[in-house]
Amino acid sequence: MKAHLSILLCCTVFFFACSGDKAEEKEEVQAYAVDGTALYIPDRSEEATSALTANLEEAQKNFDDEPSEMNTIWLGRRWAYLTNYNKAIEVFTAGINKFPNSYKLYRHRGHRYISTRQFEKAEVDYKKAFELMDKEKIEVEPDGAPNSMNIPLSNTQFNILYHYGLSLYLQGKFEEATAIYKECLKYSVNDDLLVATTDWLYMSLMREGKAEEAATVLEPIHSEMNIIENDSYYKRIMMYKGELAKEELLRTDQMDVALSLATQGYGMGNWYLYNGDTTKAKEIFQKVIDTGNWPAFGYVAAEVDLYRLKD
Repeated sequence: MKAHLSILLCCTVFFFACSGDKAEEKEEVQAYAVDGTALYIPDRSEEATSALTANLEEAQKNFDDEPSEMNTIWLGRRWAYLTNYNKAIEVFTAGINKFPNSYKLYRHRGHRYISTRQFEKAEVDYKKAFELMDKEKIEVEPDGAPNSMNIPLSNTQFNILYHYGLSLYLQGKFEEATAIYKECLKYSVNDDLLVATTDWLYMSLMREGKAEEAATVLEPIHSEMNIIENDSYYKRIMMYKGELAKEELLRTDQMDVALSLATQGYGMGNWYLYNGDTTKAKEIFQKVIDTGNWPAFGYVAAEVDLYRLKD
């Protein structure tokens, strides 16, 4: 098994990094949108591709030297950062076969099942990860793309429950998603994690029609919070609370315009949706889709809701 996996991964890395037919690589379908549209690896600069490929090659070398659970995880993550989710899922699946009790491998494979719109498979993986994970000891999860302060903010337990809730939400299982996000609050141990969990919890409750309870979950969120990464979620919540104008939410002066628009745009469109203005909701969801940033969670959610709202 070990030798077979190493050979397989070496071959796939060699194909991606060294093949001269870049057009053929890019044409590999990575996922299908909920309406059946094929989704491909997005364009990126040569500089970005070079840096990401170098990271992948390092991860491959580390794996070849020691095919441990953690080196398997990093190899899969590096494929995922190149938006090659098919290869990432292959790596994580082989890792699970070797480390069947690794809730961390289930956590990462489930993430990429969400990316590839395989929501039911993601739910199964996160249910398993939740069953297996250490529920007492919070484990900091290292960042693959460090934030501006180079401070890892998330933890494995949070990531399992956060994505578990998302897999349910995207299937329209809002009551179940609410229960998981309430559990996720236990592991939302800093302001960034708290606003992310609160946002999805609020939206789940609103989609259940529980507006009064939804309003109460916003109470801990205030204007003096120390937000490093999740500014888009924070702004969404401040808009829900009436402390930020809706127009401010879609300003495009953020560093990553496509990601910010996907995240904030979905929050605004969803707000219109559960307040009864489906026309406005569809208009904003379409703006999110027009960004082309299909791996973003806001994009995935907008895609799902827009599909459900089709006449």
